[in-house]
Amino acid sequence: MSKPYDPATEGAQMAFDGRMSYGDYLQLDQILGAQHPRSTAHDEMLFIIQHQTSELWMRLAIYEIHAARAAIRADQLSPAFKMLTRVARIFEQLNSAWDVLRTMTPSEYTRFRDDLGQSSGFQSYQYREIEYLLGNRNGAMLRPHAHRPEILARLEEELTRPSLYDEALRLLARSGIAVPAEVLERDVRDTHQPHDGVTEAWRQVYRDPDRHWSLYELAEKLVDFEDYFRRWRFNHVTTVERVIGFKRGTGGTGGVSYLRNMLAVELFPELWRVRTVL
Repeated sequence: MSKPYDPATEGAQMAFDGRMSYGDYLQLDQILGAQHPRSTAHDEMLFIIQHQTSELWMRLAIYEIHAARAAIRADQLSPAFKMLTRVARIFEQLNSAWDVLRTMTPSEYTRFRDDLGQSSGFQSYQYREIEYLLGNRNGAMLRPHAHRPEILARLEEELTRPSLYDEALRLLARSGIAVPAEVLERDVRDTHQPHDGVTEAWRQVYRDPDRHWSLYELAEKLVDFEDYFRRWRFNHVTTVERVIGFKRGTGGTGGVSYLRNMLAVELFPELWRVRTVL
């Protein structure tokens, strides 16, 4: 009978007194100690971990979108493409997470729903930052964060900067593609509105991709990301309807009706409209 495998025979470090371990590096005690159910319901742990892990993925998405925007501003498109691809894959992960949450039935959720108080996903400041970074800039959504001055300041600062899509349009202009001045010079605090002149700019790119390959690739990276983002919103609506039907959300929103309104939001509208005019 063979002896049990001992990784120390191959030089694996097995003693960690005074050395940094895996758990130390990842601060696992802090992360794994952050789940504090407020009820005795079995499924509340699932609900907490689902949302905590989603916030971690959003933390990475924010990191990558900030970097991609800076790269586009600096005309460094190859790194930007890598980052945008990663963000799309992050939202693929977020989409898969709904499948786990949907294993919770309405009866199971009602056992701890009242313990959530007024907390609700629409209050996520990281989700708000992602929307602001991408260009959906609804100033009214700052109000749920007024009780956290440092978070409010962070979101308000983001509204003073051009969004990811703004930087893509500025890149178009720097590359010799005509973009309407009123679009380039608009107040970046406001959400970009669809403009025929911008659709025409992207049409020039799509009509001759060999000539404008980098812009063409950027456009498709943005569409790929928004595709996953839309699926994430749709899966959110479907999951909420499956679990609570048409009840109001814990934070006071209309629940499913509120989320369905979000489905109509377009992040990069002309990149979808250009497909009709090609």
